[in-house]
Amino acid sequence: MNLARFDLVTLGLFVAVARQGSISAGARQSHLAVAAASKRISDLETAVGAPLFFRHAAGVQLTEAGQACFHHALTILQDVERMAGVMSDYASGVRGQVRVCANTSAITQFLPDDLAAFMQLHPTIRIELEEQNSSDIVAALVENRADVGIFADRTPCAGLVTVEYRQDELVIITPPGHPLSGRGPVRYADTLEYDFVSLPQVTSLAARLLEESSRLDRPFRLRIQVRSFDAMCRMVMARLGVGVLPRIAAEPHVKSMGLSLVALQDPWARRSLLIGMRDPAALTVSARLLITHLCGDRAPF
Repeated sequence: MNLARFDLVTLGLFVAVARQGSISAGARQSHLAVAAASKRISDLETAVGAPLFFRHAAGVQLTEAGQACFHHALTILQDVERMAGVMSDYASGVRGQVRVCANTSAITQFLPDDLAAFMQLHPTIRIELEEQNSSDIVAALVENRADVGIFADRTPCAGLVTVEYRQDELVIITPPGHPLSGRGPVRYADTLEYDFVSLPQVTSLAARLLEESSRLDRPFRLRIQVRSFDAMCRMVMARLGVGVLPRIAAEPHVKSMGLSLVALQDPWARRSLLIGMRDPAALTVSARLLITHLCGDRAPF
């Protein structure tokens, strides 16, 4: 028995004929010529190896084999219909998955609330979020390991399409009683006589501090290198140096640990976080919905 060559049209016709009790009526419902419909039914019976209908002057009636075939054909057609509905949800963006890579600044400041609001609007879209350094995020986008990336400006990103997501402000954090503590806005150059606690050099934040120190032709006195904002604040609290963090990310730590926060005067301390993607036209509907939610009318669609 070989049913592999029979398509859904034939199965749909068979179900229609069984329900209507007539090959001609089933053919009309399936938008087929009666002769073509009759041939399809005969070919199906040949493939099954048993008659599916009793044929009589008033029409047709299912045989026992036909009843079994009807049950299975109906199940197949219903499964296909359900599959089409699910696929339609994916095509329309109602259901889907979006791979997002974001740097620590975006995750600690803005993304939690933004993603929570998005997922309330689109509960069947799954967001896979991974925290990475900005340069690694660009690589993930280029290599198609991520659909959407959020990283700091100044990160080399040739070949990607970018739009602004949010802006943040870098500030100095100090322990209580430090010479910089309690002062108004200071220049970065005025902080370079002190020891620093910093993130790894591969991060966009550490790279920016090193770049600006080099531009001023001043050494960056790195005393301790840590991997997280929380660890940096704890080291500053222990008076092992000062640090530079985004204001919104620093404020909870400043409040809970009794640290001081000092604004930076330098224009580069106001930076943009960018949303990057390879090709906007190639993104899934779900990814486009997310980007539109995150950056509104700046979305490149």
